[in-house]
Amino acid sequence: MRAGALNYHRGMAKIDFSSRVGVWWTSDTWPIRDVQSHTREIEQLGYGSLFYGEAAGKESLTQAAALLSATDRLVVGTGIANIHARDALAAESGGRTLNALHPGRFVLGLGVSHAPLVEGRAGTYAKPLATMRDYLGRMDSVSDKVEPGAQRPARLLAALGPKMIELSGTAADGAHPYLITPEQTARTRELLGPDKWVVSEQAVALTTDRDTGLRLAHEHLDVYSRLPNYQASWLRQGFEESDIVVGGSDRLAEAMVAIGDTDVIAGHVRRHFDAGADHVVIQVLGDGRAADPLPALRELAPALGLR
Repeated sequence: MRAGALNYHRGMAKIDFSSRVGVWWTSDTWPIRDVQSHTREIEQLGYGSLFYGEAAGKESLTQAAALLSATDRLVVGTGIANIHARDALAAESGGRTLNALHPGRFVLGLGVSHAPLVEGRAGTYAKPLATMRDYLGRMDSVSDKVEPGAQRPARLLAALGPKMIELSGTAADGAHPYLITPEQTARTRELLGPDKWVVSEQAVALTTDRDTGLRLAHEHLDVYSRLPNYQASWLRQGFEESDIVVGGSDRLAEAMVAIGDTDVIAGHVRRHFDAGADHVVIQVLGDGRAADPLPALRELAPALGLR
């Protein structure tokens, strides 16, 4: 697997990935200083990025600042920052400040989140595509007097449906698809063309015991399988209503989660690259959401072509 550096080319916004494979890890239950320590080792292992989610835990831009300051080369990305958690001015000005301090190392991933999560925060969830389009427009209207001379960071959208993918090409710098097959990576690349970023997420269960792997996969999918956005995404990807059960069917679980040894997992990552991904972030599954991903990341690094 070719895992060397990939910066930017043609019309791409600048992202200084030191390698093509990164990590996806939401560490909300961990003390931030412990997260910083883990992030330094992730960088030392040769991974090119660390992306993390934002649902009901740490504030996304604050966490990015902590992780960028703790590392030298690692790209830090929000995967995603919930646009209902902060207004467009705060997102744009915060992103510019992070990019001014760490040029090319911060990626502002943005998403509309999900109705139950947004309305649970006393927000209003309606017309996701129009809401995102308006939000990006308001970001673009922020004066260049905010962080003068600093470019904005690359923007990626949590894009699953074709219209949101198209918007990620016309109003952002690419897409950060989550819980998808390599075939969906290929469809995303086809819609975006060659000059936009595709950063695909791949969940992994490092085990040769299929029953254990399936258990971890079903536990991982439990929350997502209850959310209409992911249900619709999986149906578009060719799965059937019978697959959309709580925790997902075995068929869905094995399609969404790479289960196996290091070579099997490296093969799943390679399929995303072959389908057109520029960068792939792996999410290590363990027993519980507070599980430590580092043991598996250490074991996977050589198979992924990292140092």
